[in-house]
Order: sequence, then C-alpha cells, then structure tokens
Amino acid sequence: MKLVQQLLEAKGRYVISVPPDTSVLDAIKLMADKAIGSLLVMDGEKLLGIVTERDYARKVIIKGRASDKTPVADIMTTNVRTTSPEATANSCMEIMTVKKCRHLPVVEDGKVVAMISIGDLVHAIIADQQEEIQQLEKYIAS
Repeated sequence: MKLVQQLLEAKGRYVISVPPDTSVLDAIKLMADKAIGSLLVMDGEKLLGIVTERDYARKVIIKGRASDKTPVADIMTTNVRTTSPEATANSCMEIMTVKKCRHLPVVEDGKVVAMISIGDLVHAIIADQQEEIQQLEKYIAS
C-alpha cells in the first residue's frame, strides 16, 4: 500500500496557491494555465481555504456573480481536510469519498508541502493492484 510520501516522490512537491484577494477570474485562468482543478488559498504559509472549478460553477456562474470582481475568499471552501506524507493512499481515498472532495493538501510540520488529487490516488491504487496481480501470477506459475 503506497504512502502519500511515495506519491510525492513520483509527482513532486509543489504548491500552487493564490492570496484571498485574488479575483476568481485570475484564479480560473491560473487553473487553466496549470491544467489543474483547484488552488489553495493562502496568506503567506497559512492555509485559509481551497477554491475549485466546482466552487466557480456553483458560487459564481449559477449565481450570476462577476468573475473579475469576486475575490476567491468569497467562494473558497474554508474547512479544508488535509493529510500527511505518512498517510496511505487508501486512507486518503476514504477521506475524499466520505467528505466528497477531490483534493487534499499535504501538511508536514505544520506547513503545506504539496497537494494530491483523487486522480493521483486512483493511479497509485491501480499500480498497487497491478503489482499484486503480477506477484500472484508468478506464484501460480512457479
């Protein structure tokens, strides 16, 4: 079973964030440029929240708000679940399933060091299963 630390070794440790006064339009442009679905909202190193494409759709577009005048602080999710590098991929998947979220910031020593997505976890779980299948096939063949 893979640990978040192992996922980060393959994926890399980086944090893409915006300050809370960033316009939603600028945040969405950054997400498009980086081909990502969410951004952390941070004040320096302090995690304030997360803003996602879903937040944009539900809290800006549907409500007829102006993307260029609405700050991300007005639409971000503030009760952000986090994980640690020592957590397993399965435990993170459970959090995401129960809490209906698709991204988890990774916090180490009180500092956000990376972000993992549900896609990262699915990829890791599939790789684990393929490895187990190969080991079972070798065992059966011998």
